[in-house]
Amino acid sequence: MNYYIGVDLGGTKIAAGITDESGKILIKDSVPTLAEREADEIVKDMAKLCLSLAERMNLTMKDIRYVGVATPGIANQNRGTVDYSCNLPMVNYPLVQRLQNFLGIKKVLIENDANAAALGETICGAAQNCNNSVMITLGTGVGGGCIINRKVYSGFNFCGPELGHIVIEHDGVPCSCGRKGCWESYSSATALIRMTKEKLLLTKDTIMWEMTGNDINKVSGKTAFTASKQGDKAGQEVVDKYIGYLASGIVSVINIFQPEVLSIGGGVSGEGDYLLKPLMKIVDKEEYARDSTARTKIKIAQLGNDAGIIGAAMLGI
Repeated sequence: MNYYIGVDLGGTKIAAGITDESGKILIKDSVPTLAEREADEIVKDMAKLCLSLAERMNLTMKDIRYVGVATPGIANQNRGTVDYSCNLPMVNYPLVQRLQNFLGIKKVLIENDANAAALGETICGAAQNCNNSVMITLGTGVGGGCIINRKVYSGFNFCGPELGHIVIEHDGVPCSCGRKGCWESYSSATALIRMTKEKLLLTKDTIMWEMTGNDINKVSGKTAFTASKQGDKAGQEVVDKYIGYLASGIVSVINIFQPEVLSIGGGVSGEGDYLLKPLMKIVDKEEYARDSTARTKIKIAQLGNDAGIIGAAMLGI
């Protein structure tokens, strides 16, 4: 059996797993990132986690074909560097070389975390057996990964495809990237929370006040959806507004890439059909290829938090 290590480096935690050649996770674990530290200290903990997993399986680094790392930001595969990451202290940081040194292993591969997750879903998730697919992740922001001919597409400079930063509202809500009206400013979990708070400030006639104990700071990405399921008008209005913006971006992504499958991951995707069914009604009306016999299937991503680990482990397959 061949063994591969996939590491999902996040701003909050470092998750890693050992997989076989099919992407099946044989063992996994995680440790806190503690992102306020120096980059080398973070990567040392990545290495310790990898070594610990190998030891628990009675393996050494000689038994590992390679280590793949999914990292936020720009993963420059030519240079082996993280050129920039807004969530980690890494600017032109030689991640490949450092991890090679700390692990004593020759082959280390890197990829953007959203792209790696999309690859994971292609290998053994919602887009399995598809040649061309897109995955979006609805979390703090809106992440996006694109797979073309079963390979990650990241542009000539490894910066793509930042789908969350396509503009869907000219001169709209300011985005952390410096633009206004970006998709993630309307379709992330963060945006959903903002919309819910805005609705609460406009009305007292909603069970969402009771749900949050009259504390607007306790609003979460689930608040409006939970209220709407109970017939709450204000909650339903928030959900409808949110799904409308989500559909606007998804239609644009489908029109550009025409993937076989577009999968949706992240916390908001946990709403399942309650999110998917109204979303599909809008997409069916607005998608350019709506009358085609071959159309993109929209699915909920299947791998959850394991997508990054699996995608990273499969980077060299």
